[in-house]
Amino acid sequence: MNLCTEIQKVVRIYVYLRIKSFEFVQSELVMERIALQKLKAWKNKNDRKPLIIRGARQVGKTWLMKEFGRIEYLKTVYVNFESSKLLQSLFIENFDIQRIITALQIESGVQVEPENTLIILDEIQEAKGAITSLKYFCENAPQYHVISAGSLLGVALHKEVSFPVGKVEFLDMYPLSFMEFLLALNQKPLLDLLNSRDWSLIKTFKEKFIQYLRHYYYVGGMPEAVFSFREKNDFQEVREIHKRILLAYELDFSKHAPVEIVPRIRLLWSSTLTQLAKENRKFIYSAVKSGARSKDYELALSWLVDCGLVHKVCRVSKPGFPLKAYEDFNAFKLFVVDVGILAAMGNIDVKTLLDGNLIFGEFKGALTEQFVLQQLVTINDLVINYWSSEKSSAEVDFLIQYLSKVVPVEVKSEENLQAKSLKVFFQKHSPEISVRTSMSDFKKENWLTNIPLYAISKITEELN
Repeated sequence: MNLCTEIQKVVRIYVYLRIKSFEFVQSELVMERIALQKLKAWKNKNDRKPLIIRGARQVGKTWLMKEFGRIEYLKTVYVNFESSKLLQSLFIENFDIQRIITALQIESGVQVEPENTLIILDEIQEAKGAITSLKYFCENAPQYHVISAGSLLGVALHKEVSFPVGKVEFLDMYPLSFMEFLLALNQKPLLDLLNSRDWSLIKTFKEKFIQYLRHYYYVGGMPEAVFSFREKNDFQEVREIHKRILLAYELDFSKHAPVEIVPRIRLLWSSTLTQLAKENRKFIYSAVKSGARSKDYELALSWLVDCGLVHKVCRVSKPGFPLKAYEDFNAFKLFVVDVGILAAMGNIDVKTLLDGNLIFGEFKGALTEQFVLQQLVTINDLVINYWSSEKSSAEVDFLIQYLSKVVPVEVKSEENLQAKSLKVFFQKHSPEISVRTSMSDFKKENWLTNIPLYAISKITEELN
């Protein structure tokens, strides 16, 4: 009898594991994020600390945390402080960990077992003191696996009186990269080919890569838009999703930003499209509003940067090492969170993007530069700036620092291989490596390496 019971138990476990394995495969086919691998590495660290995931609204933070809990833990305690009003005052009285765990168990209905339970604190900025409590999880209860996130967490961190410096880890999350986009569309063979860096074979399938790249320019990397495109292949529905996301951002301005700077946030946000459409994409305050000055918009700009809606790329006066020592904070370019969102802001129709309409010329450059920046920010340990000469007669789109190298990167939207500014930079500063990224095939010359736009995520591997 006992033997039969044991056999039945083994069979049940086997069936359960098969089902979980099937669910995992199904989930991975729907959406796989590279950040999952980083979370798995975090889980297995001996000196693991509570983790804060930073990123703009709608980039998939909540999905990532829940998916991580589903595939890596037996149990998940999920609490959203924006909707769990009862728990918003949980951390005001004290930071007793057992008291906090008891409250989380009651709210979620899940019994916490430290080694096999993931605790997710979502919209953590909505509960006063919740961010500070992470310090006490780190010091007094390191056995608990705690991750947190918030749509406006970057803004909240600047307001927090007692931030747990050195007691937490960070993970920055962005929209799906082009590599993740290929994976989401069931194009793993193409992704594997890019990862192989077999440039002759990559050249054979160039048109396929370019086709998916143009789709990415329109769809972008916001998870909801990518999932919809994968399931329905409906460009119009993708655009409707973009419009809903843009409306949500506008509502965030009114709901969460200080009242006195909301009008300036709106002006700055709407002007990013105009600024990027210029031939010289340096941000000019007078283009926001006649007579506008930088000091009038500093707080509004900080708010947009902190909540992850824009990326600020500063000019450097010289390509010295480290680049941060040579930043000119008064000269910068602003990029938005996602290339698909930028296309939606410009109301660019899909035919224009896919057919390469001639009237689309200048803005195509803006989209391409946005695309490249969006791929670069996902690469670990990369410092990103841009360079221009003192008289602005020459400008290199990006200047990146990777390990001990400072590398100029020129962006071309098509196969136009003229790189005059890059040549000027090379003659003046003699960098060890110069990179041009364009629709042309991979090519390594004496002073210049051309990397196809669709392979720009592999740039650091070419720098090693």
